[in-house]
Amino acid sequence: MWRSPCPLPCGSPPARSLAARERPSCLGLRKHWGRLRAFPVGVALSDEAPPPPGGSRAPSGGVGVCGLPHGVSAAAQAQHSPDDSLFVYDCINAEKTLGNKGQDGKLTDKGSDDILAFAFSPSGDYFALTNDSKRLILFHTKPSWECVSVRSVSRRCTSLIITAAEDKILVADKSGDVYSFSITEPQADGKLELGHLSLLLDVALSPDDRYILTADRDEKIRVSLAKAPHNIVSYCLGHKEFVSKILVIPNCPDLLLSASGDSTLRLWEYKSGEEVYCCHLSSICGPETTKTDQKYPVSRISYCCQGGYVAILCDCIPTVYVFQLDAIAQQLVYRQQISLKHKGWDVAFEETGDLWVLQEDNEAPLQLYRPCDGQWKAVTDDKGLQKMSKYLQDNWTVFEGFVGSERHYGSLYKASFDNMAAYLQRKEERLQQQKKKRQDLQCGSNGQTKKMKTEESSL
Repeated sequence: MWRSPCPLPCGSPPARSLAARERPSCLGLRKHWGRLRAFPVGVALSDEAPPPPGGSRAPSGGVGVCGLPHGVSAAAQAQHSPDDSLFVYDCINAEKTLGNKGQDGKLTDKGSDDILAFAFSPSGDYFALTNDSKRLILFHTKPSWECVSVRSVSRRCTSLIITAAEDKILVADKSGDVYSFSITEPQADGKLELGHLSLLLDVALSPDDRYILTADRDEKIRVSLAKAPHNIVSYCLGHKEFVSKILVIPNCPDLLLSASGDSTLRLWEYKSGEEVYCCHLSSICGPETTKTDQKYPVSRISYCCQGGYVAILCDCIPTVYVFQLDAIAQQLVYRQQISLKHKGWDVAFEETGDLWVLQEDNEAPLQLYRPCDGQWKAVTDDKGLQKMSKYLQDNWTVFEGFVGSERHYGSLYKASFDNMAAYLQRKEERLQQQKKKRQDLQCGSNGQTKKMKTEESSL
């Protein structure tokens, strides 16, 4: 879970690739050239502005950290401001201002100040978050950061996303509902758009905002019309466990990439609900592990349009797996795996192909990998990397509570009960007892008959 407040050096807009949607403390790194969001800690890179001439990536955009007690911080510096000042927002202030009433006007349980989900708008002009106290907080980021509104949500949220038109925030919650909140009317209450019968784990939008895609714990991906969400376009069915992540491919807008607790990545033509490709991660990751029952629930997906590369992180596995999308053949081609010394928390691509990895290591919390001859290799002399790493090290107390944390998806797996063996054992015991009773009765009957015959012979 993310805790607040969090310090962020400020600046330019981040993007909405990796949503920090699960519950651990989170950190978002923002820069002109990239963004990261995370779980349990995360990073988000924005591709709106290119690196400066000469290739040096001084972090003019800044770093956003969510996780310190009682608050959330967001970058609050002008887009081209030369200094790296911090903007810190304390969520406790929002609680005191708004009180603890839900949308129905009734008092709700206060909860904590942990941040459950956040997202930047595509342009980086807006930043929204929800916390454990059922608050939706909206920020405007330009020319400087300011809190626009604090609103209540009905249930604790699992994921949120801002539309491409930047007029709405879609919020998915634990009860399976999706609400929309207006950005143009920042004080307006949320509107119920659609609902599932199961816990929602992720929500996505098509690039044209025409379709809402939702993924739930019960293996389903639903595709609905955004203007009429009651109109279900299709279901993407095939996963055997909860669907943890979904991503509409930005430069292939008819394709959907999904990841599940069944250790598969799948590609879909989501408008028709047709599965076009399935990759079993166990066939790729399996040789590295000794556990025969090892599962590979994907906790993070990042996509790079330049080259069609996909990077994934699996829950509690210290490895980044890199694939390449073959859009013509509609399949994923495995390219590389990057071994980490520590468990990875988040991963994000720059549009240039550089790959950023956030890991649970105080000494080197942030890693940068650059493509060279088709392989990603570690970079250590990048000024932007060094400056952003310093930010993280100075605020490492935000993440200490999540170092060495257990699996985040373990409780979502379906419980299986093998009661057949116990039933057969009980059945066998009953049969043995019945057999013994018959034998005892037979012995008793034989003994009585023999006694009667002895008495008759004596007469």
